Amino acid sequence: MIQKALTIAGSDCGGGAGIQADLKTFQELNVYGMSAITAVTAQNTRGVQGVYPLSAEAVIDQLTSIAEDLPPKAIKTGMLVNEDIISHVADFVRLHSWKKLVVDPVMIAKGGAALLEREAVNTLINELIPLAFVVTPNIPEAVAITGHEILTEADIKRAAEILFQMGAKHVVIKGGHQSHAQSSQATDILFDGKRFYEFSSPRVFTPHTHGTGCTFSAVITAQLAKGLTVNESVQTAKQFITAAISDSLGIGSEHGPTNHWAYHAGMNA
Repeated sequence: MIQKALTIAGSDCGGGAGIQADLKTFQELNVYGMSAITAVTAQNTRGVQGVYPLSAEAVIDQLTSIAEDLPPKAIKTGMLVNEDIISHVADFVRLHSWKKLVVDPVMIAKGGAALLEREAVNTLINELIPLAFVVTPNIPEAVAITGHEILTEADIKRAAEILFQMGAKHVVIKGGHQSHAQSSQATDILFDGKRFYEFSSPRVFTPHTHGTGCTFSAVITAQLAKGLTVNESVQTAKQFITAAISDSLGIGSEHGPTNHWAYHAGMNA
């Protein structure tokens, strides 16, 4: 039986991040992918040239169409843009009792453009994170949400504990932005409220990392849709994104996209 996964996120016309990255990832992992678009962006590997949010009503209409006919087994959120959209999405998730919700708190694009209005952070904390089965911030996002500086592994674990206390059932803090970024390993940390788990891989020094956060959370969503555990899903996400970064496509002039088919290409080599 084919399982269905839903991404609620922005559109990246360059194809490297957002719903485009999510749908590519779902397809690679044999899950039927669906999308509810929150905003249209004009962007490429050089940066974001424009952000054009949809209305909360337009987002909810998309979700209603999906829920009535194609109910998903797992859902992820990405770029939600503003308070209104976050609040409406949270209400919809509660109404439909969607339990396997992966929240990727997208705030800043690779090139530095803001993708979440500053005023919306509190809404994210108060309304969406408490509904998260898994929340997947990178280090700058974890700092913005928790208000605590992160410099060490102990800081990462403390931030994970705070996010858990905010209501998330599982917390994954991605280590790609660690201050000791010249280290040979990139380590992501999963916290389930009782134990910490570390997932490490050799660090790949490359500018071609556009869409890594979207892809990572999409892998977790796809695997959860198929009934795997959070630990198993994060393990696959780590392997998938490491392959996607290591086998660069080399397209675009600056922050190029990751290679979404590298994971299976490596398995079949």
